[in-house]
Amino acid sequence: MKESLSKRKARGGRVLRALRRAYPDAHCELTHTNPLELTIGCILSAQCTDKRVNQVTPALFAKYRTAADWAAAKPAELEAGIHSTGFFRNKARNIIALGQQLVERFGGNVPNDFDALVTLPGIGRKTANVIMVSAFGQPGIVVDTHMIRLANRLGFTRQRDPVKIEFELQPILPRPQWGHFSHAIVFHGRRCCTARKPQCADCCVRRWCPTRDQW
Repeated sequence: MKESLSKRKARGGRVLRALRRAYPDAHCELTHTNPLELTIGCILSAQCTDKRVNQVTPALFAKYRTAADWAAAKPAELEAGIHSTGFFRNKARNIIALGQQLVERFGGNVPNDFDALVTLPGIGRKTANVIMVSAFGQPGIVVDTHMIRLANRLGFTRQRDPVKIEFELQPILPRPQWGHFSHAIVFHGRRCCTARKPQCADCCVRRWCPTRDQW
């Protein structure tokens, strides 16, 4: 029987509370001190782990401090600095273009506006939501590989498309909690509900998971 929206919301609330208890300090694990650094880190994190990005960014952030610095970066030098993150040519091209547009359109600042963010090079909905949540404290649902996997396992969606998942989750969860839910899902996906061998016996949301013990 298909679960009604009201029942899904009630179950979503219970899952959210359990995740808050389990991961009260859940946060974005990309090391950053300002919105620009977070934005660069997000671009570098595509098809790359946060751990690897955090190994690369200290030297980068020491060298490139402003949007103008990134805009003026020499492609070969930037590519060398980010080579280990993968897809380094495309990432370098996007980062330089991003710096240029931030200077030309936003006075060198990362805009605190979702619709503006998704017009910038290298920034899609996922990255824009990360920035809104972690840099500006605004609501946003971040749909990454962990969210895709867990939202399906938890029965909140049957979609695989990130945009469709984002919109299906929005009415299930209280808007002020979207950000923490996104961070907690990542923590849970990395620490318990892993892709290959989820630890169902130790799962804090096991009782509300329709696919528990199926893996």
